[in-house]
Amino acid sequence: MSRPRVDSAGSLGPDDEVMPYSDDETDDELAVSSEGEPEELPGAVQPPLETKPSEMAWKVKASDRPYHQLPEFQKKVFLCIKKSRYSGNAIKTYKYNVLTFIPLNLYEQFKRVANLYFLALLILQIIPDITTLPWYTTLIPLVVVLGITAIKDLVDDLARHRMDKEINNRKTEVLLDGRFQESKWRNLQVGDVVRLKKNDFIPADILLLSSSNPNSLCYVETAELDGETNLKFKFGLRVTDEKLQEERQLAEFDALIECEEPNNRLDKFTGTMLWQRETYPLDLDNMLLRGCTIRNTEESHGLVIFAGADTKIMRNGGKTRFKRTKIDELMNYMVYTIFALLVLVAAGLAIGHTFWYEEIGSKAWYLFDGKNQDASRRGFLTFWGYIIVLNTMVPISLYVSVEVIRLGQSKFINWDLQMYFSEKDTPAKARTTTLNEQLGQIEYIFSDKTGTLTQNIMEFKKCTISGRNYGSPTTAEGVTLDRGRPVDWSWNREADRKFQFMDHSLVAVVRSRKDKDASEFFKLLSLCHTVMVEHNDDGALVYQAASPDEGALVTAARNFGYVFLSRTQDTITIREMEQEATYEMLALLDFNSDRKRMSIILRFPDGRIRLYCKGADTVIYERLSPNSRHKEATQTALDVFANETLRTLCLCYKDISRDEYEAWSRIHKEAQVAKRDRDAALDRAYEQIEGNLLLIGATAIEDKLQDGVPETIAKLAKADIKIWVLTGDKKETAENIGFACSLLTDDMQIHYGEDVNEKLTIRQATRRNAPSTFLRSKKKHPEPFFTESGKNALVITGGWLNEILYEKKKKRRRLRLRRLGKRAPPANPQDGQPNNDLEKEMRQIDFVDMACECEAVICCRVTPKQKANVVSLVKKYKKAVTLSIGDGANDVNMIKTADIGVGISGQEGMQAVMSSDYAFAQFRYLQRLLLVHGRWSYIRMCKFLRFFFFKNFAFTLVHFWFSFFSGYSAQVAYEDWFITLYNLFYSSLPVLLVGLLDQDVNDKLSLKFPKLYLPGQQGSLFNYRNFFISLFHGIFVSLVIFFIPYGAFLQTMGQDGEAPSDYQSFAVVTASSLTFTVNLQISLDTSYWTFVNCFAVLGSIALYFGIMFDIHSAGIHVIFPSYFTFTGVASNALRQPYLWLTIILTVGISLLPVICIQFLHKTIWPSVGDKVQRHRKKYEMEMAQEEKKKPSAFQRGQRSRRSAYAFSHSRGYADLISSGRSIRRRPTARAGPQDSIREFPQREAENI
Repeated sequence: MSRPRVDSAGSLGPDDEVMPYSDDETDDELAVSSEGEPEELPGAVQPPLETKPSEMAWKVKASDRPYHQLPEFQKKVFLCIKKSRYSGNAIKTYKYNVLTFIPLNLYEQFKRVANLYFLALLILQIIPDITTLPWYTTLIPLVVVLGITAIKDLVDDLARHRMDKEINNRKTEVLLDGRFQESKWRNLQVGDVVRLKKNDFIPADILLLSSSNPNSLCYVETAELDGETNLKFKFGLRVTDEKLQEERQLAEFDALIECEEPNNRLDKFTGTMLWQRETYPLDLDNMLLRGCTIRNTEESHGLVIFAGADTKIMRNGGKTRFKRTKIDELMNYMVYTIFALLVLVAAGLAIGHTFWYEEIGSKAWYLFDGKNQDASRRGFLTFWGYIIVLNTMVPISLYVSVEVIRLGQSKFINWDLQMYFSEKDTPAKARTTTLNEQLGQIEYIFSDKTGTLTQNIMEFKKCTISGRNYGSPTTAEGVTLDRGRPVDWSWNREADRKFQFMDHSLVAVVRSRKDKDASEFFKLLSLCHTVMVEHNDDGALVYQAASPDEGALVTAARNFGYVFLSRTQDTITIREMEQEATYEMLALLDFNSDRKRMSIILRFPDGRIRLYCKGADTVIYERLSPNSRHKEATQTALDVFANETLRTLCLCYKDISRDEYEAWSRIHKEAQVAKRDRDAALDRAYEQIEGNLLLIGATAIEDKLQDGVPETIAKLAKADIKIWVLTGDKKETAENIGFACSLLTDDMQIHYGEDVNEKLTIRQATRRNAPSTFLRSKKKHPEPFFTESGKNALVITGGWLNEILYEKKKKRRRLRLRRLGKRAPPANPQDGQPNNDLEKEMRQIDFVDMACECEAVICCRVTPKQKANVVSLVKKYKKAVTLSIGDGANDVNMIKTADIGVGISGQEGMQAVMSSDYAFAQFRYLQRLLLVHGRWSYIRMCKFLRFFFFKNFAFTLVHFWFSFFSGYSAQVAYEDWFITLYNLFYSSLPVLLVGLLDQDVNDKLSLKFPKLYLPGQQGSLFNYRNFFISLFHGIFVSLVIFFIPYGAFLQTMGQDGEAPSDYQSFAVVTASSLTFTVNLQISLDTSYWTFVNCFAVLGSIALYFGIMFDIHSAGIHVIFPSYFTFTGVASNALRQPYLWLTIILTVGISLLPVICIQFLHKTIWPSVGDKVQRHRKKYEMEMAQEEKKKPSAFQRGQRSRRSAYAFSHSRGYADLISSGRSIRRRPTARAGPQDSIREFPQREAENI
């Protein structure tokens, strides 16, 4: 079966293998990239293009600190204040210091509108003519809120201080006063010569001068940059390698470096070194970047080029954005709404007081207060009085309660043992406390590939030799088993004990030496590669491969008895089943992304010449001899391997006669020295010799996904979360992983860049031709891009992304016109350029709409900045909540741009973790973070806010109803201390615990039913509709709480013959009714009962009565007579059964409608959560039975074969090998027993 796809091969568009960097490309680069484009004015004379000063404006003088302080290198900071343009090496991520903490923190807190509002209230309460409540009713809560927030900010900032101090105080050796001295990183400056030892972190971007290795070769691990742990090699210039080995020589080094200015390009560096009147070119191979680690190199020397904020890793960090949740934004708008209501209500009541005073108040002699104020002035003062009285509609405790809830939810994430990765001793970590509920609203996930979806581990799983498949569990006799045991490698003392293979029959075939093809198969694997080998001091072998795939193949050959031992510039030595043999290497035809294969031509010890070749099946089958056998059987095997998402390689060989080789060798040598189009000439020479090949078989390597990745993606898809993969990896590899993790399936039609560009161009032309018609249709519903039925997927490269979004075209156009000395003419609609910014924006909207129609989107060969741009586009045009997850410095920008950033920790690279909001060790934990913690956090926060607004409306609006019976005089309906303590003690704890502990269903059911996640994406649990429901609920309850006691108090007689219908007794009854109502109401809304919840509800009611009886006691009145005026009221009023009956009636009528509505909702209109709750026991039993059955892991689907070339997408080490630069000067000891042989752990590369 062939998968439908739209191929972009052979198009004239961007190169899929090239990683574009449009954002930081200089004009000279664009000039080179646009040389092939036709000029717009062909008749014009083109003036010579002068080199701009900015192109090589960065100058570094070795060991000359005063040089970099010269006036020409100063930049203006503020007015006439200047400082050096060269950054120091210290980094600063903290916000406060000892002097700035209090003023700066208070300034930041008072930027929050609510805090400023309460400060204004406090000032109003100090004014005697206005105040209706004591000043402490606002001051105490305000101080508590500001204090708790300040302490939290201080703790966070102290952690940043510690981190900065740890990094800035790391030690390195700097050449000062003619000798190397130990210095801290923060004291390092541009132009310093440093000495680095093995396993040292690189403190800045450094030009490698020399090392202890031959030819100044230096191995670096780039895990901090890209999460990869396979080693990269760097080397110094030949001149510096020869002349700068001793300390004395380094002290005399006085070169001047001229290079590009600091930028974020991890894959490029251009510069020159002027030394001893000679100029030497510099490129990225000569640079050691900050964030990398020195490996397998005892000592190296370098010159600091970029320091601190100028280094490439810091430039890739992107801007730190202040992240806020949707609920935060909604909450702020609701606070504004409440404030507007408050002003309207206060204004209405003030007007009422004005009329009341004119009609009644001014004529009643007993109401005269001794103030000669007219009605208008009294109305104005009453307005401010009601602003103070009704201020609890905007409760200050809301914000501190929200912070407490978020802190608790963050701790639950930290403490979750099911998100703890024991192998690396890495727990989950919530690095922020402000975004938890946003985890329950994610619509799009943007994921890196290498180290995030995959483990960076390659394993040789299966193979086919002469048409026979190997790799399934099989006995030595060839009997297939359902379950087998790994091969025992004890017969091979040099085998890697970690290597597991289940097929015993292949071992028997190889050891018997009866099958010549099997011997040739593993001999090819041990000879045809660019792996470099080193010997440790103890004689152990260490393999260095350009990609982990090659490491896996050479390891497999070693285990089957063909051990790669050493190589020189023109020989390769292997041990074949205990017999050592050395082969002369005549030519090495290296891999590149166009060839998709590599070959080696060897002279055997007996004089025969043979070519070995391995590569992608698509290119190998085209070059096979008609006499080659087993082509159909091997093709069938390749289909089987592809069904299992294994990465395949075909192996073949060709015997070459002496005359044929000598003739080809002459052609090859001519191509090697060609002055023009050398690469093309070499490709033509390679093509001549790589023909009429004989097929041996094929290998199948597993690029191991992290555990649980397919299941996690499938579960998140059921929750209607779309996953996009953004990777710097090549297209074939990214697509392969897409199939392996079930992101891509066989029934999807895959669209590539050319097809996407064509569809978008058609849509753009339609818009230009009929703008009015198109706009009318756009307003209704945009026309879909994919009209055919079925699933669609998008696989697009960074080059096409720039082409589609017009990222490069404008810049190239401006450059060409500048070279011609012309100004830009108006855009011509026919040239593919956007007419204006609106058209460019519409193009971006079209691209986002098209991508969102697809089931899966994979963007490959994209730069860190492009990753962030893709996330920004979806955020901007879809208004969606986004999450980015990655593990390297190349993911930092994307992580910072998304609403939620997740870093994969436990790997060696920690840059992503340092910039993330949440961190854990495995991708599979993402489903628990979102579907359990995120969903619970969202539900809890929504329930908390709904209830919090309700209880404050119910509490505050009693003043409103009371005002109709108090002459609108801003008289409060409760005692002052009840108003102060209501939100702090009497009603806060139960609702706070619901916000911390409540759950509609348990974690297992949350994972079993991903559809439970949908309400969060829709924002249906907290919005303006819910807000107004809470408002009307509060109005209803306040009406009941005021008017039922009011009616009961109209004509009342106590048991002792006295009428308890005084104002103070009324205040006690309404306060008691309110306390019972809100605490019982939250009980009805609680889904998950614990002892703590029960204790909080009963404790809040008990606390209310305990405090009330205390502050109504005679003893406290005697001590503070002006503050405690309700002496004996509680004991007098609450001994009347009539008033208890009133309280019970009030509470009952308040709760009855809620009980009825909840019953109807759960029975007639149940939600998904209600249905799951109703059948919870049944589901739990089913899950228990499923666990006992232990279902098998993810089953791979059936799909057709695809090209899965299992090589790195960068060039191999062939040039290095051929030049002899990798070969040790000193003789090396041969490998000893197996215990001394190890393979360096390899990880797959992205090689940005």
